[in-house]
Amino acid sequence: MAGIVLASGSPRRQELLQRIGITEFDIRVPETEETFPTGLKPREVVAYISREKSNAAAALCTPEEIVITADTMVFLDDARLGKPRDEAHALRMLTALQGRRHTVCTGVTVRQGGRSLTEVESTEVCFRPASQEELRSYIATGEPMDKAGAYGIQGKGALLVERIDGDFFNVMGLPVLRLSRMLERFGISFFD
Repeated sequence: MAGIVLASGSPRRQELLQRIGITEFDIRVPETEETFPTGLKPREVVAYISREKSNAAAALCTPEEIVITADTMVFLDDARLGKPRDEAHALRMLTALQGRRHTVCTGVTVRQGGRSLTEVESTEVCFRPASQEELRSYIATGEPMDKAGAYGIQGKGALLVERIDGDFFNVMGLPVLRLSRMLERFGISFFD
């Protein structure tokens, strides 16, 4: 079997790969700027950045290796919510999200040599109404500071989520069902 490379430093993505049975993989994180052309729709943005990461990662890998890249973003009314710059920024984002529905999009690219495939997963997330005191207490845990949209659904941020419609793991940063189907097209089998 070809070696697998996860071109991401995200501990959550590493954990999710292991959860689906990919326990042997290398981590090589390319240096890329997460910029994109103006005028792209949310799904197009994450697909574009995922492809750019894949192109950069290709230089770090052999043509035989299977390379996985991903980009996850949170969108509220098509406005992108990245990682918070500081606690005040996190509070503004969480305040905007509370009591509302938003979309988490992840672009995933799988590449082997000159062949690549990019797909996008979208999940709708609805936050419950929360008080400023609750949001400040959550921010004080430090959990929101390295996450798009300023929350982690796999941690205490789950207490802010009323419901989701779509792939839970996508909200964590890697849509594992979609990824597994993409990897099957590259010869990786999960149920043998």
